[in-house]
Amino acid sequence: MTKLIYISLPVADLNASMAFYKALGFGQNPQFSDETGACMVWSESIYVMLITHAKWRTLTQRPFPPAGTAKMMLTLAMDSRDAVDAMNRAAAAHGGQADVNLPEDMGFMYTRDLADPDGHMWGMCWMDPAAMTPANQD
Repeated sequence: MTKLIYISLPVADLNASMAFYKALGFGQNPQFSDETGACMVWSESIYVMLITHAKWRTLTQRPFPPAGTAKMMLTLAMDSRDAVDAMNRAAAAHGGQADVNLPEDMGFMYTRDLADPDGHMWGMCWMDPAAMTPANQD
């Protein structure tokens, strides 16, 4: 069986969050979407489930993190430095925040971090394939 990851995120405004993730390049799977949640597709193995606060409460009663705090950050590998920059521009233009942390440019690796409209943090990372030698691929 193919291994998949489903990332569930509580969102205050489902339509705004769907528009945000579509602007970043995610597709939507209507088969797993309704008025309480949307399945946003990044790849054949990565899915983000955007869930209204009311629906989220049927899953857990744990408190939402206070605004401005971070519990985790997920990072997506991008095809190029330009794709990393484009993702940050799209985040800023569609209700999110670009560069929530300082960008990092190590030559062989380039990262920039963004937050969605609910403050969920995402890292965007490009790594030069030529820098990936067998010794550092383990």
